[in-house]
Amino acid sequence: MAAPMPRGLSCLSRALGWWSRQPVLVTQSIAVVPVRTKKRFTPPTYEPKYKSEKEFVEHFRKAGVVIPPERLERPIHLACTGSIFDPYVPPEGDARVSSLSKEGLAQKTERWKKNVASQLSVRKIREYDANFKIKDFPEKAKDIFIEAHLCLNNSDHDRLHTLATENCFPDMVWDLQYKTVRWSFVESLEPAQVVQVRCSSMVNQGNVYGQVTVRMHTRQTLAIYDRFGRLMYGQEDVPKDVLEYVVFEKHLTNPYGSWRMHGKIVPAWAPPKQPILKTLAIYDRFGRLMYGQEDVPKDVLEYVVFEKHLTNPYGSWRMHGKIVPAWAPPKQPILKTVMIPGPQLKPGEDYEEPQGEAHKSQLA
Repeated sequence: MAAPMPRGLSCLSRALGWWSRQPVLVTQSIAVVPVRTKKRFTPPTYEPKYKSEKEFVEHFRKAGVVIPPERLERPIHLACTGSIFDPYVPPEGDARVSSLSKEGLAQKTERWKKNVASQLSVRKIREYDANFKIKDFPEKAKDIFIEAHLCLNNSDHDRLHTLATENCFPDMVWDLQYKTVRWSFVESLEPAQVVQVRCSSMVNQGNVYGQVTVRMHTRQTLAIYDRFGRLMYGQEDVPKDVLEYVVFEKHLTNPYGSWRMHGKIVPAWAPPKQPILKTLAIYDRFGRLMYGQEDVPKDVLEYVVFEKHLTNPYGSWRMHGKIVPAWAPPKQPILKTVMIPGPQLKPGEDYEEPQGEAHKSQLA
C-alpha cells in the first residue's frame, strides 16, 4: 500500500503545476452595466459651389437636366362669369307693338345701331368656335332651354349642370326641395332670334367668354306643388304666353366648353308674377280647427329677413325673422272652444231634458 501513494501524489502535483502556469480568466460581474453614449456625427461645413440660384440652374442646363419651376400659386378654374356683362335692354311693349307702327320702326332702328357691337363679338367668337352661326344658334338655344327646364320635373341635377352655368343653377333649383314641378313646352309663338352678342375677358386677355342673348316668345305650362300635393303656383292644364330674354354663355378658350344657360333678363315694364298660394290651418289636440281654412288659399305679402354668419366658413343663410308693417291688416282671431261639463248622472240613469225653454249652449 505504501508504494502506490507517492505515484498518486506525483501525478497530482504535476497536474496542479500545469494548471498554475495557465492564465487566470477574470469574468465580469453581472451587476456591472457598461455606459454607452449616442454616437453623433457632425458634418463638416462646405462652402457652396454656386453662389446664386441662377448659376445653379445654368449648371444643370448644361448637364441636360431640366428643373421644373415651382409655382406656389394654386390653379384657378373660372367655368363661367358671375354676371351678365352689358345686359340687353328690351324695348318697352315688345311683342305688343306692330313692326309697321311708329314705335315698331323706332325699335328696329335702335336694334340696328347696337348690331355693330354684336357683329364684332361674332367675329371674336368665330376665332375660337368656327361652327358658330347666328342663323342656327336660336334653334340650338331653344333645345337647351327646353331640356334644362325638363330636368326640373325629375330633379336631374347632374344633367342640369351641363345645361346651366354655376351662376344660373342656384336660381333654377332654389326653394324646390320637397316640391313637385310640372313644366311643359307647348309651342313657339314666334321663332327665337338672337338680339345681342357680347364677348369679354376675365383675369387676362386670353381668358375669353362669349354671351348670346336670345329672345323667346313661347307658350308654356307650369305648376308647382308642395310636399303635401297642394297647388302652390300656376296651373298644369292652363298654358300661358311667356316672353323671355335668355342669356347663354360659353367659355371660348376652353376646348371642351359648351353653350349653357347663364341667366334671364327681366325688363322693368314686365308684369308682376302670380303670388304663391299658401294654405294654413291649425288644429288643436282634439282635431278642432283653430285658425285658417285648409282648402281656401290666401295671398300673403311677407318681408322675410335672412341671416348668415359670414366669418364662419361653414355658415349658411337661415331665416332670422319677419318684418310686419304698420299698415298690415290684422290677423284672423284664433277660434277657441270651451268644454262645459254636463249634469252628473248615476250609473244606468238616463238624461232627461228640462221642460219648457230649450237648453241654451254657453260659448266662451
